[in-house]
Order: sequence, then C-alpha cells, then structure tokens
Amino acid sequence: MAFDESGKIWFNGKLVDWKDANIHVLSHVVHYGSSVFEGIRCYNTEKGPAIFRLREHVQRLINSGKIYRMDIPYGVDELSDAIIETIKANDLKECYIRPVAFRGYKELGVFPLNCPLETVIAVWGWGQYLGEEALEQGVDVGVSTWRRMAPDTMPNMAKAGSNYMNSQLAKVESVMNGYDEAIMLDYQGLVGEGSGENVFVIKDGTIYTPPISSSLLGGITRDSIIQMARDMGLEVSEQQMPREMLYIADEAFLTGTAAEVTPIRSIDKITIGAGKRGKITKKLQDKFFEVVNAKCEDEHGWLTFLD
Repeated sequence: MAFDESGKIWFNGKLVDWKDANIHVLSHVVHYGSSVFEGIRCYNTEKGPAIFRLREHVQRLINSGKIYRMDIPYGVDELSDAIIETIKANDLKECYIRPVAFRGYKELGVFPLNCPLETVIAVWGWGQYLGEEALEQGVDVGVSTWRRMAPDTMPNMAKAGSNYMNSQLAKVESVMNGYDEAIMLDYQGLVGEGSGENVFVIKDGTIYTPPISSSLLGGITRDSIIQMARDMGLEVSEQQMPREMLYIADEAFLTGTAAEVTPIRSIDKITIGAGKRGKITKKLQDKFFEVVNAKCEDEHGWLTFLD
C-alpha cells in the first residue's frame, strides 16, 4: 500500500496538504497511545461512489472517544460531511477512510486531559487487505499465544490505538509462523477475534460467532453479515466458542472493513472443510459485495452516496 502524498487531509476542521498534516514528537499520543480511530470504505458502485455504513462508523468513533473521556468536538453529521468533503478533495471514487482522534502536544505524563484533542481524516486507495486471491481461496490462520484483554484491563468496545499493540503482537507472530492471520482467544481461553477482524464458523448449516463479551470489538461488518444472513433465512448464533470448535467447522471466515469477507482454509494447519471457500461463505460474500457495490436494493440504508 503506497500513499499518494499529493492529496489533502482534514485536520481539525480544515483541509491541509498531505505533507503538512504533522504533529509534535512530544504529543501525548506518541508516548501513551491515546487515540481512537475508525476504518471505513468507500466503494465505486454502479450508481456512483458510496460509503458503507458511514454514520455507524462515525458514531462508534464518538463512542470510543467517550469511553476514553475524549470529548470529540464534532457530531455525527459534521464528521460524516467532513469525510465526504475529504474524499472529494482527493478526487477518489473508492478508498479506505481513516478518521482518528488523539491527544496532542502540551505536556507529558499519564494523565491525558490537559492535552488538546486533535481530529484528523485521511483517505487513500487500498485493495484487499489479505489479498485478492484470499477472497476466493481463503487464508491460513494460526491461533495466537497472545490473548485479548480481559474486560477489566482495557475496554475492548473502544477502537483505540493502544488496543492494537495487542493485535500487533498476534499479527507479527502469525506471519513469522507462516500464517496469513491470527485468531486470538479471550481471557477465558475461548475464541475471541482476529488481529483486526471478527471470526465466524459454520457447522451443520448454522453460523456461529463469539459474543461481544468474548473480549472483541463489535465489528460493523460483523453486524452487517449477521443481518444479511438472517435476511437470507440462515440461522446465526452468537455464543461462546471453545478453541476446538474452530477445527471441526465445516466453513470459517473473517469479517472486517479491511478484510471484508475472507474465507479461512486452515487453522493451525488443520484443513477447514474442503480447504477453500465454502458454499455458505460464498453466499454471504456474494451478498455482501452486491450490497456494497449497489447491485441490489439497499434495504437497510447502509450506503451514503457522495453525490
């Protein structure tokens, strides 16, 4: 992924040149990880560029800030408009969108509230997170030795930069061990989530996914897939899952804004199903791409068109 540094970034309410969107090295966020962020996608649909579940993502950003006592000085409407403005300013038809709010430069120390809160929106072109081939052939995943945070240590419901140090450990470990991605267990040793994705398994026609209480971020793509599956008459069960349930699944897949709907072909070198994308996974994947590319009716009002 390469950045086009000729573009614009929205920085505290103003569009600035890409290379001028800088912060001080003594900003609080650099030293203590005090940031919350979102990952959002804009798709170049048959009806024009459209952002998938824009308002839900922006609301989650505000909620993440609230958990960390960051009073983001913009509402859902203002941030949504700013995202659209930033995409247009960069003349993009499809892109990845990264809004982030963080504690800036004033003083250092663990106590953050005296430092100013900065709000930034950047957009850039980005393809499939785990590769184009992965959407059809699936990925190889390993269960990480690193667990997700217990509920009384870090707030898993906040999409915070500091939480992703935990994810980095799992991701690096998985790649160094020859896998494409990691699955992390929760504090009880039950299935949690990937390093940046939610996990689904399919067994005997039922779709299973861990509940929010299993130390995971409530993914917006996760929620979308659950709704799509139920709309299609498929049974979805949100329940705690022991590790071994992964190995005996008929199918498995990951969901996320970056990963979209990515099949899993093996876990810990155990082949899942036929070792490629399964029938139900393909059905859900096809429906997901129909929705985000405006090839069917937007029944849930999930698309925000730029024009």
